[in-house]
Order: sequence, then C-alpha cells, then structure tokens
Amino acid sequence: MTDAVDACLAADLIRPLPPEVSGFAGHLAAGRPGVAGVLFYGSALWTGRLDGLLDYYVLVDRLEDWHGRGLAALANRLLPPNVEYHEWTAGDRRLRAKVAIMTLDQFAQATGIGALDTTIWARFCQPVGLPFVRDAGARAAIVAALHRAVLSAAFWAAIHGPDDGPPQAYWVALFARTYAAELRVDRAREQGDRPSRASQIVAAAAPRYAALLWPAWAELGLVGAVPEPHLQPEIGSGRRRVARVGWALRHLLAKPLNVARLVKAAFTFDGGADYLAWKIARHTGVTMTLTPWQRRHPILAAPALLWRLWRLGVFR
Repeated sequence: MTDAVDACLAADLIRPLPPEVSGFAGHLAAGRPGVAGVLFYGSALWTGRLDGLLDYYVLVDRLEDWHGRGLAALANRLLPPNVEYHEWTAGDRRLRAKVAIMTLDQFAQATGIGALDTTIWARFCQPVGLPFVRDAGARAAIVAALHRAVLSAAFWAAIHGPDDGPPQAYWVALFARTYAAELRVDRAREQGDRPSRASQIVAAAAPRYAALLWPAWAELGLVGAVPEPHLQPEIGSGRRRVARVGWALRHLLAKPLNVARLVKAAFTFDGGADYLAWKIARHTGVTMTLTPWQRRHPILAAPALLWRLWRLGVFR
C-alpha cells in the first residue's frame, strides 16, 4: 500500500506550478547550500492567484544554515517553525510570501502520528508543491515526511470519522477537528448554504483524498485486504478511547502553541508585530490596534497583549 500512497504524492509534486512560484522558491534557496527543499502550499496552490500572500516552507539541514548562530536559531529550535516575510520581483510583478523555516529532521518528526502539535501533518497531508529540491536524497526525505503526514492524518480521520462511510466523510471530519483546534473564526462550521472550510479542502481534491484513505489505513493495519464502497476502520474500542484522550491533549495545546508562535513571529522578522495583529484579526475577528511603543518593543508588549487576548476569549 506504500506504493499507492507514494503514487498520489508523486502526482502532487509533479503538478505544474506558475513560473513565478518556482522562481520565488529558487530565490529563497539561492546561495544557501543548506536548503534541502522548498514546499509551496495553501490557497494559491489551488487557485493559481499570486496577488495575495504566498505560503512556503523552507526545509534546511541545520537551523544555522538559515539563521546563523543568533536568537532566531534558538527560537526555532525551541518552537519551530520560524516565520518570515519575504518579497521578490518577477518581471514587473511584486510577489509577497510568508516563509516558514524548519530543519528537515524537525519536519519529519512533526509529521508523525505521535506529534502533539497537529499543524504540520494536518497541513501537509493536503496537496503540496515542491518548486525547489536540492537533490535526489533531499527529495526522498521530503517525500517520506509527506508520506508520514498522510498516515498520521488517515489515523486521526479514522478516530474522528463515522463508524462507516465514504472516504470524504472521514477527511471532512478530520479537517473540521484540526480547524476547530486552531485560531479560526469559522471553526470549520457550515454557514447556511456555504460549505465549511473542511468541506472546501476535501472538495478541491476529492479524487485524491478518496484514493489515499484506504491504502493509508491498510498500511496502518486498520482495514482488511479488500476496500468497500463504504469504508470502516478496524479499531478496537480500547485503542479508540486512548486515542481520544490523546486528541483531547492535542486540542488543549493547539491554541497556546499557535499564539506562542504568533508572539515569536513578532520579533523574528520585520513588521512582525503588525503581522501578529493581522493574523489574530483574520482568524479570530479580534482587532488589535498597536501603539508605536508596542511595534518597537514587541517582546515587552507581549505579556499585556496575551492577557488582553485571554480576556477576549481567544484561547478558549
């Protein structure tokens, strides 16, 4: 079943990308031999629109290969990834990107089923592009990590999905849970006739998700030898109870981890305080007006801002 999962991932990675996307990735890696690969993901991958904020993950051999030996490397070691804002000009077009940086080893660990932070495997079980990769060895390591992300997502989809049903029902249930754990306004709910974010994600690549679930479960030992139109994972009641306790811990940690990363972002790149305020407003609806002092001293301002967010219910 490994071959079936890898075939889906290979189809993702050979998807044509706009030349501007590949050019930006090459720019990020230029002159940095420690960059193993650059992943491209997010809404721009689905829509092809380049007028918003593009999303890249830069995977490096060592954090010092990107940050040097300063505070940024230490912060990334303690709470990966670091996030930076970059701009690049392609012809007469100015592109803007949010760039996350991790080591390849950190990325591989974060894609595992046992990871307490759900954000990496939940993000990278979805379609992703690979506009830059250093060599065949780096490519194999990245594909192996993406494979782990799919297995992790498939396991948690089995825990959160129905007793039996079509593949999309399990994926929608999974993404509804992961989105509910993050700092998001919609909480992945249906709003009238508007589909939830979880439903939109699955619908955007429905055949891919349908093709991935059963082989991933088979690799995990959660199904028998023959897939049925309606799937039913084979998970004992004891294992399911343990997994649900484990998910409760992940849910409890998710918002504090996300907020901690946002606060860290306030001092890991220029304009970080404003990025923090924009991100919180976008995902929670809470608008924060920063003073000039808070912009100049984001670390000193952070405790008061966190207390204000707590009182507004952002963490709950």
